[in-house]
Parts: sequence; structure tokens; C-alpha cells
Amino acid sequence: MASYVFYGWWDWRFLSLIAFSTIVDYLLGISIANATNRIRAKRYLLASIFTNLGLLAIFKYFNFFIDSWVDLWRLFGYEMNVSTLNIILPVGISFYTFQTMSYSIDIYRKELKPTKNFIAFATFVSFFPQLVAGPIERASNLIPQLLSKRTWNHERLKNGLFQIAVGFFRKVVVADSIGSIIDGIYNVPEINNSSSILMAVLLYSFQIYFDFSGYSDIAIGTARLLGFDFKANFKLPYFSSSITEFWRRWHISLSTWLRDYLYIPLGGNRKGVLMQYRNLFLTMLLGGLWHGSSWNFVFWGTIHGVLLGLEKRFALIPKNYNFLRNMAIFLLVSFIWIFFRSLSLSDAVLIIGKLFDADYGAPFIGDFLPFLTMVYGLFLAMVFDAYLFSTDTSLEDFGNKLGSATFVVLVSFIVINILLFYSSASNFIYFQF
Repeated sequence: MASYVFYGWWDWRFLSLIAFSTIVDYLLGISIANATNRIRAKRYLLASIFTNLGLLAIFKYFNFFIDSWVDLWRLFGYEMNVSTLNIILPVGISFYTFQTMSYSIDIYRKELKPTKNFIAFATFVSFFPQLVAGPIERASNLIPQLLSKRTWNHERLKNGLFQIAVGFFRKVVVADSIGSIIDGIYNVPEINNSSSILMAVLLYSFQIYFDFSGYSDIAIGTARLLGFDFKANFKLPYFSSSITEFWRRWHISLSTWLRDYLYIPLGGNRKGVLMQYRNLFLTMLLGGLWHGSSWNFVFWGTIHGVLLGLEKRFALIPKNYNFLRNMAIFLLVSFIWIFFRSLSLSDAVLIIGKLFDADYGAPFIGDFLPFLTMVYGLFLAMVFDAYLFSTDTSLEDFGNKLGSATFVVLVSFIVINILLFYSSASNFIYFQF
């Protein structure tokens, strides 16, 4: 009930979508398990998949498909007068539909038994800490926790509180302060010089990372306080020495979902090298489209798919950390983020062109004090991440490693910084997906 109140506070009308998806997949999960043969079970599975993908097609991609169809005919000189619908994108629909689909697929694969407890299943679908922007939890991890008795755990409390504090710092002090500087540059790239564009491109890598990982930290930490353990969603992705390693560390709940429910069913690496490249390409293309109904995201995902294939083809995945390769991968990922952040493909092309204009005068930084705040917050966040990486320490377990006095001092320091440098609230970037 609390999760429904939480979601309904945004727009109560879309509670019906969550309820519909919950009821459909609850009943179909039981039907799949009770099916007398695999053909009938597969029909129930397809019903689940088509229902969830249908919701996405209508509420997320309808206008994109229509506009793309019109643009295609325009290439042949034919103007079509087609109306689109003013459809509001329900917050979190990409996350909870993937979550319920994986439930049905796991039952069909006989990797999971359906739960008969409707309340537990409804909570699994709508659990408020991760409802609107992930992580995408698996039923095999969360439902057993919902059905078991939870007891007081001091270690979980410390870990949860510390991760929540770090998440708010990453979002409020780092990501939002970066956004206040670079949003104007990305919104009107044509009036900015090459230095400003380069600064915006590099800083956006940090903005999206600290924004999204910050949300994941808050979600995972909040779940910890309530007695639940989520899987880690980020593992210091900018310390990667290959694109393959980057995707093992970035948005892990999505990348593993795509691997288990798309890449492997397509054939994975079991049907020859060429088919493996095709499967990587299609998986990342569709992964890009999952992020948003725009060709920008399709291009972004496609580029990552091509690079993953090239790394496999030429054995470009090092076994050990390499600093120079790390820097090269960071710059490459930052470059590809241009397609993700730009308002349109034409803007992305313009930004890339600006990078090579050699118009490297003084960059536009706006007011000096917000810029200084950004540098300060980014420096602290990067030093902390470097410490976690060098000591091979997980943020999820960091709080409990601290003594009581050290814990209080660090959390107090983080909270004071949040209060001092909080300026204005902005939505989490992944709320739009």
C-alpha cells in the first residue's frame, strides 16, 4: 500500500497500469507453472511478454514510431499528415515491465516457482525504493525476502544510512551542480566554442554517473533500512579498461537483464562468431531504444554494440587494470554520451563538429561560485571512488567497516556538505526512462 501511495503521489491515474501489469503477470505466472505442456506454457509466456511490451509500445514508443514512419516517407518526397497523441510517459514503466517480464520468463525456464502470495508479488512489482528508476530486481532475489521474517540488523542499518548519504551527495552536490553548468551548453551548442563543448562533454560523463548511481545508492540504502538487500547496480564503471568491462560495471541490473533475457536467447556466443557479433549488436541497439524513444538512443546503443563486437574480434579486453587504457575508454565513453545527452541527432553532429573546430578559447563556466562548488564536489566524489577502487571495497558494505565515531563523523560531514551546497532540486536523469 505504501508503494502505491508513493507512486500515486506523482499521478494516481497510472496506478491502474501497475495494477494491471501486476494482476496479469501474477495470473500468467501461475498458469505457466500449471500448464500441462510446453506449448501451452509458451502461449502464456508470450501473453505476458506481449502485454508488457504492448504497454511500452503505447505509452513510450507510439509517437516515436509514428514520427519515424512519417520521416521515412518524407525521404521519398511524400508528406503525410498524421496525428500523434499527447501521451504522458508513466514514470518507471520501463523498469517494472522488465521486472515482471523476467518473472514470467524465469517460471517458464523452470528457474523459479510462482508465488501464490499476491501481496508479496504486488510488492515485488511496486516496491517504492526502486519503482521509478531501478535497479531492476529479479523475483528470485526479492520475493523470498518479502516472504521471510525480517529482524533488526545493526550492520544493515549502518550500511544503508551511509549509502543513502553518499547517494544524496552524489546527486545534490555533484550531479546537480554539473547540470547547472553544462545544461545551457548542451541546449544551445551552436553559440558555444570548442572549449565549452569539450568541458560539457567530459562533465556530462560525471553528471549522468553520479546522478544515476546516486539514485541507486538511495534506493539500495533505503531498502537496507527496511530489511531488504538489492543487488549492486554500479561498480565504479569509469575505472574500466574496455567497453566490455564498462558494461559489467554500469547499470548492472539492466546489462545483466539484457544478457540473460535477450543476448543469450538470441544465441549468445553459441552459434559462431558472426552470430555472436549480430547478437551483441542487436542487444545493445535494443538496449539503447529501451532508454528512450529517440534515434539518439538508438545510435548510442548501436555504437556500443559495434565496439563490443570489435573488442571480441580483436581480443581487446585486458585481464588486468591498465591506466592508459582506462583513460582511453573514459574518453571514448564520454564521446559516445554525446548522442545520449544531445536534444537531437543534428545537435549531436553539431557538437562533434564543434570539438574539431579548434575554437579553443576560454570555456563558458557561468557564475564562479557554482563552478567552484561543482569542482569541490566532483573532487571529493572522485577521490572517494578512487579509494573504493584501490582498496577493492564495495560501497554497499562500507558503512559497517567504520567504527562508530568514524561513521558519525563521515556521515555528518556528508550531510553538512549537502546542506551547504544544495541549491535547487532537479529530477533524476533516469526518471525520463
